[in-house]
Amino acid sequence: MRALMGLMAGMDAGLLGQRGHLFPWAPVALATGIGIYFALPFEPGRATYAAVGLAGTLAAVLAWRHPGGWMVLGWAAALLAAGLSLAGLRANSVAAPVLGWRYYGTIEGRVVDIDRSASDALRILLDEVLLGPISPGRTPERVRLSLHGPEAVILPGQRIRTLGHMVPPQGAVEPGGFDFRRHAWFLRTGAVGYTRKPVETVAPPRMEGLALRIFDLRMAISRHIRAVLPGESGGVAAAVTTGDRSGLGADVLIALRVSNLAHLLAISGLHMGLLSGFVFAALRLALALVPYVALRLPVRKLAAVGALIAAACYYALSGGNVATERAFVMAAVILLAVMADRRALSLRSVALAALVVLVFRPESLLGPGFQMSFAATTALIAVYGWIGSANLPRLPRWLVPVAAVLTSSAIAGAATAPIGAAHFNTLSQYGLIANLLAVPVMGVVVVPSAVLALLLAPFGLDWIGLWAMGLGLDWILFVGRWVAGFEGARALVPTPGPLVLPLLALGMLWLFLWQGRLRLAGLPVTALALVLWSLAERPAVLIADTGGLVGVMTGEGRALSKAKGAGFIAQVWLENDGDAASQAEAALRWPDQPRGIRSFTAQGREIVHVIGKKAAAGFTACAPGQLVIASVEVVVAGGCEVYGPKRLRHTGSLALGAQGLTTARESQGRRLWTQ
Repeated sequence: MRALMGLMAGMDAGLLGQRGHLFPWAPVALATGIGIYFALPFEPGRATYAAVGLAGTLAAVLAWRHPGGWMVLGWAAALLAAGLSLAGLRANSVAAPVLGWRYYGTIEGRVVDIDRSASDALRILLDEVLLGPISPGRTPERVRLSLHGPEAVILPGQRIRTLGHMVPPQGAVEPGGFDFRRHAWFLRTGAVGYTRKPVETVAPPRMEGLALRIFDLRMAISRHIRAVLPGESGGVAAAVTTGDRSGLGADVLIALRVSNLAHLLAISGLHMGLLSGFVFAALRLALALVPYVALRLPVRKLAAVGALIAAACYYALSGGNVATERAFVMAAVILLAVMADRRALSLRSVALAALVVLVFRPESLLGPGFQMSFAATTALIAVYGWIGSANLPRLPRWLVPVAAVLTSSAIAGAATAPIGAAHFNTLSQYGLIANLLAVPVMGVVVVPSAVLALLLAPFGLDWIGLWAMGLGLDWILFVGRWVAGFEGARALVPTPGPLVLPLLALGMLWLFLWQGRLRLAGLPVTALALVLWSLAERPAVLIADTGGLVGVMTGEGRALSKAKGAGFIAQVWLENDGDAASQAEAALRWPDQPRGIRSFTAQGREIVHVIGKKAAAGFTACAPGQLVIASVEVVVAGGCEVYGPKRLRHTGSLALGAQGLTTARESQGRRLWTQ
């Protein structure tokens, strides 16, 4: 008993010793509650929220009434309860109708967004949707449509009509994988589809609401930029200024991703920081050159106000997506700290920005953008803080900028690489080289040129700034293609298990945020996460939720039952395996068998894939223990287990491994977005 009391007293003293350094842990506790909400296998009801709210309130009251080291745990519990409740509130507040079946017919709606799909087709987002005979109460609020038909002029606010296919947003292509259905739920997108027919204009553009007017302005600026800067550099210039990627080709995107330069396209922390930093420095210098102003007014604060206005305009112009929102909040917190004579770059400012984003968009916690941006920022501030307190030898002045770029790129790359690899199964082997050659050009040439083009636009001379901007972007594109052409430029890694990223985040956050020698305890936690990742086993068998594709793991990699069809599913499976093979190459791993009925033995069971109506008509009997997957409905005699399209619609995709057969529905649970 005495030993226990001593341990508790030691923990109390340890927590008290962290006073003044605990605020950065607030978003960690809030994020834990949000993570618990999304990990639940069921949708919480009113009783659950009431119990969680009561527990959180009691924890906050106890922390308030009994100050001391232990009160930290009380506040942490209160924030955890708040995170779970906020996530639930957000999920219920964005509820909108979801299409419940496959639909082919008339699609009509107003264009509210334009981009490109992975297949390089023009893609539009529609609201005010009409789907043939479907009643308004069952019609999705928004639908996403890829245009594979004749080229059409698509304008913001334009009301269009066409014939096309629509399906509900699909779930994970394998149990435990990325759930697009959940992603679409928070975007209020209730159906996705495509058309190969001509697009008809029903009504001219109608601009109602600030968001649509800003979208129209963005697209007008994008068209002007691409008219002045034709070709690839114009498409990239439009992307980094307005967020419009519809002018980018697939080959450009692939080269930038392989060379780890794709982050330069996303209007995120780098762009917002460069823009607000450039405007702040330029305004401060300009005001300081006017003696009357410099001697009478707070020049630094005025420059911060101007930079904040510029950042807000950039945020609105970019479309205000989640990544840009995070970047703007971070820039705003830093600039407000300058106005308040507080330290601008600190872990407190990062924590405050994370709290703001998580409160308004709890679902962003699950996205790679949130995780990578805050991981990079936290790591940079923490490591530079250590460097500043280490009394290292001073470098020659000419070497300081080079060392800063090298150090920053290395730190940010090391912090974000595991997260990017976990989400995208890709490690850029030479990303540091590409970023060292490209990022300084973005800061020194591209961003200042964009500001110059904006200032010269009223005089019709914006082409000067855009020309200079194009030179910088041409260099970045050259670097991207050059580095992407290196042998082994891209390494593929398998998808980690569900515990890896949380453990990795805990270990790194403990290392960065905890004060004292105990922070080193974060290292073994991080090492454990990496060990678990290296030991992760992929399912022996994967089955698509349509019944159209089966993948079996072999010594050479996953063998696919078809060389064509279900290409997106095949690509995701192979990427999650860390396999660089194409679908056609993976299909060659399957034993040479008749096309209609293909079989493979795995995990002690014979997997039989029945493909097409003709094969289904001839497959009338099976053997006990067989697992039969059919792309069309089959009637089979025997003791086998059969999964046809109807059954798979209820179960979702399947995985067969050491734990037996698991379904996507089981791994996702009964949530708002799965029902």
